[in-house]
Amino acid sequence: MQAQCRQAETCDVHGRRFCAKCRVAVHASARFDELFARKPALLAPLEDVSDAVFRRLCRKHGAEICLTEFVNVEGLLRGCKNARRKIALAPDDELTAIQIYGSDPERLAEAARFAASAEPFYLDINCGCWVPKISGRGAGAGWLRDPTAMVAMAKMVVASVPMPVTVKTRIGWGPESEMPIVDLARRLEDVGVRAITIHCRTAKMGHSGAADWTWAAKAREVVTIPVIVNGDVKSGEDAERALATTNCAGVMVGRRAIEHPWVFREVRARLDRGCDIAPPTTDERIDLCKEHLIANVEARGEPYGVRVTRRHLSGYLKGLHGAAELRRQLNVIDSLTQCLELLEGARRPVAA
Repeated sequence: MQAQCRQAETCDVHGRRFCAKCRVAVHASARFDELFARKPALLAPLEDVSDAVFRRLCRKHGAEICLTEFVNVEGLLRGCKNARRKIALAPDDELTAIQIYGSDPERLAEAARFAASAEPFYLDINCGCWVPKISGRGAGAGWLRDPTAMVAMAKMVVASVPMPVTVKTRIGWGPESEMPIVDLARRLEDVGVRAITIHCRTAKMGHSGAADWTWAAKAREVVTIPVIVNGDVKSGEDAERALATTNCAGVMVGRRAIEHPWVFREVRARLDRGCDIAPPTTDERIDLCKEHLIANVEARGEPYGVRVTRRHLSGYLKGLHGAAELRRQLNVIDSLTQCLELLEGARRPVAA
């Protein structure tokens, strides 16, 4: 899709002259198309999880695109320290999209302009979070109550920034017999949205029940932009089936990554080579625990950096001999040094 210049009187995207905005738009659009042609695996936006440290770990294991935590537009615009932290992208934090949420179209557009200054890969609008404190206020999946308003809002955000804008949503508010996602996908494409991620449950389902990937397939059939399938992708086999079922342009992994970031290398093995790979070894599991702890302490200090890592350790250590007792001890220790010593002690002794 040809990028449209918003300074037509001084810039011609078809010629040799480019204004700064058009140069960004053309480059971002081309890179966007190139990457989605490769069926990428994406790390979902996960509140209090998909921060810079975790994105780096998931990218190391095969996640090609990562999304930030949810960024509240009101917090961002009033200078909230936590919101500003979420959009801060380090030089090596490449192919990361910033996801914003809010209920006011004008504030979303304003926040999008601010977030664009961080130079993310693209901007994503959260129209899928079902949590009542967000959706109940009209943000997140709350937009699904009024698809026409959602489309108008997306159009406003698209017009506000020079980079690709995407939408992450669900198949409907629920429990409709006919979900709005198919017509909604078409209308979002019409206003310039460059891709749609579909979590294949209704908002009212939350995380209960099974994701119905056929809705992503139906939406993909009526648009030319990339559609990313999301929901119940927990393994390389799941990713392969999801893409085979839907012919979508990519697959997004959420909750499974929290406990098992190796899922991304399993996805790539299936999609690229058609094979399964061995599960992580004991050493790999312990090494990841240590790496994540050290990185979080460097980023957030001690003891908070230790505490925020605990939610991951249960999954990282799954299957290890004595894992239950090790987790119990790690959950009450705030010292990084003591945690590292415990983890080293859990390695299997080397045979003589």
